[in-house]
Amino acid sequence: MAALFPHGWIHYLAGGLLIGCGVSLIYLCTGVAAGTSSFFSAQWSWFSRLGFFRQERWREERGWRLIYAAGLVAGALLWRLETGVCLTTSVEPRRLLVGGLLAGFGARLSGGCTAGHGICGLASLKKESFVAVPVFLLTAILVARLLP
Repeated sequence: MAALFPHGWIHYLAGGLLIGCGVSLIYLCTGVAAGTSSFFSAQWSWFSRLGFFRQERWREERGWRLIYAAGLVAGALLWRLETGVCLTTSVEPRRLLVGGLLAGFGARLSGGCTAGHGICGLASLKKESFVAVPVFLLTAILVARLLP
């Protein structure tokens, strides 16, 4: 167990419970799933003239989605300040860039990100999420196994 969770497992459980409560609260208050890939489209609605970003739904959601994203950043910062642990990676910047672009493309193609489908979509029993989550996981496992 220590090999799987070198820093312990309690904070993972606490984080999962907090995330679950948070997205549940957002859903109960707004009726909208709190996935993070929608943040991108909502924020582009502030200044883009493209029709997709001018949709009423993006303009209506952009304020609370900005606060939601700020909360994610603040939570990570609070965790860093509280634990003193600084997570780093040895992955080359070009690989991070390619991975980010592929993840963004996958999120747009599947109608949501891994968090949106895995947390919100599965919890609300959305059929698309029951397809998307296994595809995300299998792709990640294959890429992790195939790349050095």
